[in-house]
Amino acid sequence: MEIVTERLILRTFEESDVSDVYEYLKEPTVHCFYDMKPDSMEALKEEIRNRKSDEFYLAIVLKDTGKVIGELFGGVESTDPTQEDTDTFSPCWMLHPDYQGKGYAYEAVHAYFDWLFYEKNVRRLYAFTEDYNRSSQKLCERLGMRKEGEFLEFVSFIKDENGNPVYENTWQYAILKKEWESK
Repeated sequence: MEIVTERLILRTFEESDVSDVYEYLKEPTVHCFYDMKPDSMEALKEEIRNRKSDEFYLAIVLKDTGKVIGELFGGVESTDPTQEDTDTFSPCWMLHPDYQGKGYAYEAVHAYFDWLFYEKNVRRLYAFTEDYNRSSQKLCERLGMRKEGEFLEFVSFIKDENGNPVYENTWQYAILKKEWESK
């Protein structure tokens, strides 16, 4: 699977991506990705092999150099448990800090949303972002997503020095396919 944009290729992960992926996963910039921090290069290689079987897990690759600078992933959610079809999806994105602020995230996520809406027939997308992650909030807004809610002390990804969970405030953004089409 491959999606090509002006400057990027969104594609299935390859085992040769391990060094590039390690660069941005070794110290995640937001707490929600701490559980993705690799214990070793061998563990990361295994994780990349696992990602290859998930059609929604895509590497963000610079078209001109072939360097992996981030990833897109997420999960489908059925709004009706009796149906096999799913029409709601929660996308996530992560970009290497050295490549942030250059429009790559917008370009990648925009193409990913197009693919989800038009190829996967998703009806609704929703994303979570930490209250301190202003760049992700701005990206959601630029994509036409609306803030739907704020969850106080919603989830914990890290612990304090005493081993107690540190709860984070989380914002939820969403967009419907009909809203995407009208923008």
